This record gives sequence, structure tokens and C-alpha cells, in this order.
Amino acid sequence: MKFFILVALLGLSFAQHNPHLKHGRTSIVHLFEWRWSDIAAECERFLGPNGFGGVQISPPNEHIVLNSPWRPWWQRYQPISYNLCSRSGSESVLRDMITRCNNVGVNSHYHWHTNHAKGPKGDQNDWMGPPSHPDGSTKSVPINPETRRSVTEYQCEGYLGFSVSYGNVYVKKCSCNRDLDVTLNTGLPAGTYCDVISGQKEGGRCTAKLDSCDYRFPLTLTHLYVNVNTLESHWFRDSMRFFILVTLFGLSLAQHTPHFKHGRTSIGTYGCVIGQAVRKWNNEKLMYTKNWGEGWGFMPNGNAVVFIDNHDNQRGHGAGGAAIVTFWESRLQKMAVAYMLAHPYGVTRVMSSFRWNRHIVNGKDQNDWMGPPSHPDGSTKSVPINPDETCGDGWVCEHRWRQIKNMVIFRNVVNGQPHSNWWDNNSNQVAFGRGNRGFIIFNNDDWDLDVTLNTGLPAGTYCDVISGQKEAGRCTGKQIHVGSDGRAHFRISNRDEDPFVAIHVESKL
Repeated sequence: MKFFILVALLGLSFAQHNPHLKHGRTSIVHLFEWRWSDIAAECERFLGPNGFGGVQISPPNEHIVLNSPWRPWWQRYQPISYNLCSRSGSESVLRDMITRCNNVGVNSHYHWHTNHAKGPKGDQNDWMGPPSHPDGSTKSVPINPETRRSVTEYQCEGYLGFSVSYGNVYVKKCSCNRDLDVTLNTGLPAGTYCDVISGQKEGGRCTAKLDSCDYRFPLTLTHLYVNVNTLESHWFRDSMRFFILVTLFGLSLAQHTPHFKHGRTSIGTYGCVIGQAVRKWNNEKLMYTKNWGEGWGFMPNGNAVVFIDNHDNQRGHGAGGAAIVTFWESRLQKMAVAYMLAHPYGVTRVMSSFRWNRHIVNGKDQNDWMGPPSHPDGSTKSVPINPDETCGDGWVCEHRWRQIKNMVIFRNVVNGQPHSNWWDNNSNQVAFGRGNRGFIIFNNDDWDLDVTLNTGLPAGTYCDVISGQKEAGRCTGKQIHVGSDGRAHFRISNRDEDPFVAIHVESKL
């Protein structure tokens, strides 16, 4: 996975570390490859009403389009210019999406490429026409004139012949996989290229992604972070600053530590370890997560953004490999995401995907390049919503699965409460509470669970929000009775559709 910063429409205190999600909201969803008009509609009809705090979108800028009958997902990550025109829609539709999502309390989180531009391959065009093609011979890109620069292979950011090692691979600071490091002129005075990142064309209401910046020097990034504009005061308080998310190829804490001052850092190992635990690989057990988070040697809570899978590792790219659980294994995916959302560690991000035609050969998916559901002309299809609130036409929409949607609400309800009342059976049956606001219990063993536990919750009858939810004063799924001593009896079969139960104070009858 590449290094990027994700600049969100957020707040001021603690600047780039605090996501400042609105109205007690605690989670972000990545609507991968959705069109802007569909995202706007989803904010209004689902994300806002169900307590999602932010939506991460695919890169909004102009990108290559291969001259072939297929349109891979990675086209979006091959930038051509800063023009806000992509297969998700035009600049005007993007503006409309930002406004409509902000109106319902859902912030927009952008990927924005500022570190590299795509070199020509001879079988590509750009989304808006030939004029924006990069010139591989001079290594320059005709973007905005004030941000354009030319470089040579060994003269990048003022360093001569500097390279970094990832295993046996050495990469020059001026390129990534032969993509030209020419998009951003970091030698310009402060404020010039930062204006591009902080969204002058959108009144400061956009975010930025620095892609492949494992190839950048921290001083360059510090210069960027300090000088980006504040957020649009129409939507946010005066002088509110960006939330910054840093993602690295490297997985060790030592590799992440130098970037703590720049913003929060996403943890590639998080989903890998949870995946191994729910799969019970290498003798991993859920009981070992009693001290999950910092106790596992992860970065400090205030620096972490966590996820189970993302658009890279669900295709076998980046860290985690086969340990990563995705929508292809929905039972395990729901359990892993629920654990993440119930636990207090980090800012959480949920993945929302599309299906593709998998073709596994020697453990490698030959079709992992496939783009989103598309029409014959290559344009992205809209996202249809089924009567049961799931999505159709190839869109997976994990965020709409009842179990995940209700756990997003659970996390909002228990926000700020401590990890408490831990229980385990010395194996893969575990439970924990969040103060006196919520409680969750998992049965990932190959036998039934039957136990009475202290939940820490007030007495009463609660609706399990995994098998159902509270609707019109009744439970559509299981009921859990908590006594005056805070104790409740749980029965979970290892054959249940979802072998876990979650209750919170707002699910109480």
C-alpha cells in the first residue's frame, strides 16, 4: 500500500491528529469507486441517518483511460492533472456531493495525488482529452503552470542519486514504479502548491492524498502540512485545520514513528492480525486480544487509524496476504469488523466494495485488476438499492449490512467509555464491555457458548443488534435480559449465522 495523506474536512484542536467527526460520530466509510451523485444520495439516505461521520472517496482528479475494452480500478491512481474530472463525475457534481454530504454531517475525505504523475505507455488516453498527457522525455507534466516542474532521474527534491530499500527493491526518490515524480513542485514558495492541495477551486472544502510518499523526505512533508490552507469557514469554524492520515509500505512501529508529528497513521498489521485470529491460523486466538491496541506494540491510540481491509489488500496487494478477511468471506468479515468497531482503539474505517470475477491461479487472483460495475462504454454504473437495503448490480456495500451498520451505531453510543468487563474461555470465546454503555460477546470456537457474564449495563431487556435491532419498541432478533446485578445469560451456537451478540443502552426496550 502506498504512502498518502488523507486530509479531511474536520477540525482545529490537535490539528492534524483529531478527526473532529461531527455529532458524536466515530467512523469513516470508503465508498470505493462510487460516482459522486451516488455518494451524495447515500449520505442523505443512509450515512447521515445511521451515524457515519465521514466518507472516503476515490481520487477525484483526471486520470488515464486505457485504450482497451476494460477499465481497471487502478486507472484512478494514475493521475494526469489536477482537473477535477474522473469517471466518478465532473467538478460541478463533486461540489454538489460535498455540499449535500456536509449538510447531513458526513465529511468528505479525499485521495489526492501530489507526488507522482503517470508516464506514457502508448496505450492510454486521459479522461478529458490529449492536452494533459505527460511528456516522458522531459519528465514534465502540463498541469497548472505555477505547480509544474521538470526533473531528471537523479535530481529530485534537491537530492542526488538518493534511494531507499524495500527488501531487495531500490527506488529512486523521484519515481514510483516508473511513475514520474513531477506533479508537485515542492521547491515553490510556501502556499503555492499547498493551495492546490487544500482546494482553492472548492473554497478549501477538499482533502489531499500524497501518494507513494515513502519516496519523500519528512522535511518536504512538514513543509506541506504547515502550509495547507484552513478549512472552509462556511462549514467549519474559522481557522480549522486539516486531519492528516499517513500510510506507509513499512509495518514496523519504528517506520511509523517519524511521521507521528505529521498526523495519524493507518496500521496495515491491524487487519492482518485480526484476520489471523478469526481464522485461528498459527494458533492465534481471540483470547490473546485482551490487551489489544497499544498492548500489542501498536502506535499510541491518538495516532491510529484502523481498518480490517482496504481496496489494496482485499486484492492481495500490500500487507496481510491471505490473512485479510473481506466480503468474500462475509461471516468472518462481519465478526472482524464488529470487533474493530466495538473496541476503543483508533479511528475506524469501514470498507465498501464491488465484486469482480475472481480467477485464482497458484494463489494469485488473475482478475484483481477489474474495475467497478460498468456500462459497455466503460462508464461506471449507478449503485441500485434493493428493498432489503442491500445493494445490487455488483456493488457489495458492506457498510449497509445490518451487522456492520448497527456496529457503527454501537461505536457511537459507547464513544468515550473504557474497555471493561473482559471475559474469555482461554480460547476463542471472548467478551468485553464499554463502560456502562455497551457489551459484545463472540463465539469463534467449534462448540456452543453458554455462559452468564457481568455486562456492566443497567437492568432491563436489550435487543441484540447483530441478529436484529430495536424497531417500534420491539426486538427483530434476539433479546438479552440483564439483571439488577448487571449480569446476563448468553447462548451462542457456533452454527449461528453470526456467532456474536452486541447490546447497548440505546437498544434497551
